[in-house]
Amino acid sequence: MVLREGQGDAAMGLRVAEVQLLNCGTEPYVLEGYPDVKVLDKAKAPVRVDIGHGSNNVASGTGLDAQPERIVLQPGQHASFSLLWRNLVTDATVPATEGRHLEVRPRPGAPLLTLALTRPLDLGNTGRLGLGPWTAAAR
Repeated sequence: MVLREGQGDAAMGLRVAEVQLLNCGTEPYVLEGYPDVKVLDKAKAPVRVDIGHGSNNVASGTGLDAQPERIVLQPGQHASFSLLWRNLVTDATVPATEGRHLEVRPRPGAPLLTLALTRPLDLGNTGRLGLGPWTAAAR
């Protein structure tokens, strides 16, 4: 399994990023629900952030609140999940948070995968991140 950055979008402080999981093995790989995700800083130390399933009260109408579905990835196929946050500073005395790596467990019992981000998670200081369910790649 390989993680890679997908599409991203940033508008007026609202950010969305896609993370893809590619099945580079020889057997089908089943995904259900949500991945387990941790945000890490530049030194790969954990960043304190509230990660919640769906939009996590970051914004509405984003599509992240869809019901999870069972996905079977055949070799060479990929699935993705999305992250949603606001680059918002609500208290000038609290330093802004920035994630530079993601640590992802695609499903329970699976090995951890780490992804170095080319576009940082500039979380401001609200400390909130929405996590969408696994979705199948468009065919």
